[in-house]
Amino acid sequence: MTADGENRHHEVRLLRRLAALHGVQTGYHGVTGRYEEARPEALLAVLAALGAPVNGFPDLRDAMRERRQAVWRRCCEPVVVGWTGEHIQMHLRLPVRGSAGPFHWRLELEGGEVRHWSGDLDRLRILKNAAVAGVDYVIRQFVLPPGLPWGYHRLTLVLPTGVWETLVIVAPREAYLPPDGVTGRTWGVFLPLYALHSERTWGAGDLGALEDLLGWVRASGGSLVGTLPLLPAFLDEPFDPSPYAPVSRLFWNEFYLDVGRIPELESCPAARELIESPVFREEIEDLRAAPLVDYRRGMAARRRVFELLARCCFSGGSDRQVALWRWVKAHPAVRDYARFRAVAERQRAGWPAWPERMRDSALREGDYDPEAERYHLYVQWLAHEQFEALSARTRKPGSGLYLDLPLGVHGGGYDTWRERDAFALDASGGAPPDAFFTEGQEWGFPPLHPERIREQGYHYYIASLRHHLRHAGVLRIDHVMGLHRLFWVPRGLGAQNGVYVRYRAREFYAVLALESHRYRTLIVGEDLGVVPGYVRKAMARHRVQRMYVLPFEHTPESRRRFNAVPADSLAALNTHDMPPFAGDWFQKENVEQVALCLSLHHQGWLVVPPDEPGAVLQACLANLAASRARILLVNLEDLWLEKRPQNVPGTGVERGNWRRKARYSFEEFSREPGILEILGEINALRK
Repeated sequence: MTADGENRHHEVRLLRRLAALHGVQTGYHGVTGRYEEARPEALLAVLAALGAPVNGFPDLRDAMRERRQAVWRRCCEPVVVGWTGEHIQMHLRLPVRGSAGPFHWRLELEGGEVRHWSGDLDRLRILKNAAVAGVDYVIRQFVLPPGLPWGYHRLTLVLPTGVWETLVIVAPREAYLPPDGVTGRTWGVFLPLYALHSERTWGAGDLGALEDLLGWVRASGGSLVGTLPLLPAFLDEPFDPSPYAPVSRLFWNEFYLDVGRIPELESCPAARELIESPVFREEIEDLRAAPLVDYRRGMAARRRVFELLARCCFSGGSDRQVALWRWVKAHPAVRDYARFRAVAERQRAGWPAWPERMRDSALREGDYDPEAERYHLYVQWLAHEQFEALSARTRKPGSGLYLDLPLGVHGGGYDTWRERDAFALDASGGAPPDAFFTEGQEWGFPPLHPERIREQGYHYYIASLRHHLRHAGVLRIDHVMGLHRLFWVPRGLGAQNGVYVRYRAREFYAVLALESHRYRTLIVGEDLGVVPGYVRKAMARHRVQRMYVLPFEHTPESRRRFNAVPADSLAALNTHDMPPFAGDWFQKENVEQVALCLSLHHQGWLVVPPDEPGAVLQACLANLAASRARILLVNLEDLWLEKRPQNVPGTGVERGNWRRKARYSFEEFSREPGILEILGEINALRK
């Protein structure tokens, strides 16, 4: 090897060591099992996105020294987890010269109680000695007393070397599960809310239609209705209707408000006059007749009504106006959000395209239309009221709404603007190349920064969870592998050059378990695709339900039988990113159809030849209904053998993604004898 080659080899080794110190994996096993090493350029770009001071190989030595010193100079981790009933152990990194003598600690419990203790560092056990950059360090073990209550507690350590703070999360090890006698083996249905239409909706489903659907399911013996994320989206300029690219994970999408249930409608003649006008009624009929949801036109029509209702609410000093301002005062973030949306509307762009002053500092009067701010305050208040009413009428432990917490948020949206430090803005979440996406996937949203979210005490993640948990009987965590690691694609390098970045899974699971118990919500993790074994072990340990989706589990190669369905799982025939059952059936090779039918026949579920997809569908559903799965989720569109998918991954709105309405209205499918018969059989097998 030449001198240049030797030098480059040494630099690459140094780069990999630096990556490991920052939690960046230097390679991964691809879908074929082959180990794929990350390119040095990709590692450098991801390290820079994490905030490491590296622009190239000459910076590595200084960056390595800085990282090691930063780790050892930080006396204790910003977050520590303790499971119920266990001692909470902390490691204190101390310079030897400051590792002895008295110290004091103060623990402020989440509920406000404060506890004080004093001790002597000399009495703490020594775990390790190390020398870093000419400084001798020692690690001492510090143990908190047992019996601390669940919650987020603030520990302050006063040491000879300084004052340090740590967030102590005390949580149950297992996520919430309803008592067996409460829900047992449940079932429900799935349909995107935009696809659910009825005789009274305005061209897309709304929260009233969602309640109607849940009532119908419960009358049939089920307990759940699942839908896609219902978070706010850019529906004008900018425009992105994807439910997985929300403007925020902290607010709701006013597109789904039930107009007929808004109290101001009775006292606002201007709004009623508009709704009853021939031109507006014709517009609504056009929206109803269209096979695809027209978000631009639909949102524009709704907004005309909502703006009139907002004006009525804000004028005259009514009790409703007083209640609105009381709610805004109790939820100050909504005012910040409303101003953000008002500025985005004036600029017709997400925040990265705004003038520099508005990107990086507080918004001022004159940056936005005050009426637009009031509009967004009003519709968020209405969404709060309608969700509260819906969950009050329908929510029970482990049942009611099955909501979906998306992995990411829009790069130009509110969350990345307000919570900028929580995100790595120079990277995108994605997935490595596989058989379907040979170039990999770049999803376009910035990932959470693994260290800065810890330093912030996970406050943004906790707020996002609570926004959903207060209304959900079951919550699906999109891409649950992201609790452990996420594939980062550096800006401009493409998904082929992505690398995995690790997160503190123990801390994420502690937050999930604690919040799920507080809201009595069952947690489901979306664990489809290539999943490392340690992920499912962690899910099982923390009682996060996994997903069992039949086409991924039963193939001619696997020869698996359906009775392998795990008890702690949600079973389904497909997801929103897959073809419905009939569409998948006609795409299958004959050998796959035969293998599926033989499995069903051998277990007594199927006695007809494989060219009758309706019979095969019923046999599959019956088999899953009789399985040990905790939840069976039935895609409503499967029940009328729909072939078209709701979303084709890797494509955009030109394919009708996130826009296709159900073939039948609620009134039609809810009275269809064949559908009622299938659900009746499912209910009998589940009970």
